[in-house]
Amino acid sequence: MNTTGIGKNAESAAAEYVSGLGFKVITQNWKRPMCEIDLIATKDGVVYFIEVKYRKSDDHGGGLDYITSKKLDQMKFAAKCWISENRYKGNYELSAIEASGQNQKITAFIQELT
Repeated sequence: MNTTGIGKNAESAAAEYVSGLGFKVITQNWKRPMCEIDLIATKDGVVYFIEVKYRKSDDHGGGLDYITSKKLDQMKFAAKCWISENRYKGNYELSAIEASGQNQKITAFIQELT
């Protein structure tokens, strides 16, 4: 399987995981020319913009280790694009999920990155 397929599988695993926690997934793999968001979900009136980080193994660190300040800035920009496009006026959070291994097992979920 190529990296795009693996990424989509990890995003699907993450969507299933947050659904099990009571989140309602709005969309998966939202893209615009300048940005993208892996998952957008809601819970208790809050919109969550969720970055999914997959690593086959943690030999070089886990997926969450790759959420740098630059990545956070990209996530903020993408969230603002979605908010503007959808004229959303409510609360939102940036979140991250780590998936690992052949089965894209969810190994960590940070509901509030900022």
